[in-house]
Amino acid sequence: MLKKLALAALVTAVSISSSFASDKINGAGASFPAPLYYDWAFNYKKDTENLVNYQSIGSGGGIKQITKRVVDFGASDKPLDSKKLSEAKLLQFPAVIGSIVVAFNVEGITDETLKLSNEVVADIFAGKITSWNDPAIVAENKALKLPNQKIIVVHRSDGSGTTYNFTYYLSGSSKNWKENFGVGKAIDWKVGIGGKGNEGVANLVKQTPYSIGYIENAYKEKNNLSAAVLKTANGKWVKATEENFKAAAKYASWTKEDNFYAMLALQPGDTSYPIVAATFILLPKEKPETNKQVTAFYDYAFKTGNEAAKKLGYIALPEATKKMIREYWAANIK
Repeated sequence: MLKKLALAALVTAVSISSSFASDKINGAGASFPAPLYYDWAFNYKKDTENLVNYQSIGSGGGIKQITKRVVDFGASDKPLDSKKLSEAKLLQFPAVIGSIVVAFNVEGITDETLKLSNEVVADIFAGKITSWNDPAIVAENKALKLPNQKIIVVHRSDGSGTTYNFTYYLSGSSKNWKENFGVGKAIDWKVGIGGKGNEGVANLVKQTPYSIGYIENAYKEKNNLSAAVLKTANGKWVKATEENFKAAAKYASWTKEDNFYAMLALQPGDTSYPIVAATFILLPKEKPETNKQVTAFYDYAFKTGNEAAKKLGYIALPEATKKMIREYWAANIK
């Protein structure tokens, strides 16, 4: 559950932009990690007087703005491969690990009781399964009273790293999805309604009876939404819990040589939650002084922000990964 302090940080992160600060850096991008970045920025301002102004506009917007050098750093849940980074003259490193949950709003069905296999999730978002009492859903939930109601799919309307990771998971779970939709920050959805940012999708699910959508876990907690039980890559039912997120995250294998490129969905293991994702920071190679200010903020967050990450439902990077990132900074920012 989000704490009151985290909610205050969310508001304050927007309002402190007019305050005096000895250093100010501007970033924009992914909504996936935004609650945590606001919390980190709030504490960084309090401890150092330095301001980090972050705008949650989606990963697609973050990539565009840093590519055009509109902001000091971009944030994206979709990692860029080394070729794209080279073309855009960008550096990249992970900041935190999060998870995507399949949230739903069905009266009488509570959190962590609805089971949806990964292929059923894909069929719902593809528009193949359209009612809550479809035989494929009933077969996995014989103890639940599923209503004869149309499923309202809620998806992102903007370019989204959350969508990229979610569709990566769907493509790995369903031949139909892979062949007809594929993986991307934006998808040609056949059904449903769109919301901007994780915030928009969470609000629509909360307000729309019989809806289902995909959101970062922090937004599920903040809005007191219910999440489905999914299946691991090994075929075991698994709940959206910190322990199961960590079980998947431990398989992350980043290297400095490929700029930490990695996809974390559908990791092996009987308890590995299937939709775990890292979120990344993008820096312009030609701006070492500004980059030093950005990395000073993330170094502060790496040292002091683990507890905030945990409270907000994220997984902090392992210390060995943080050490590797600091080595990457030292080698590339001079």
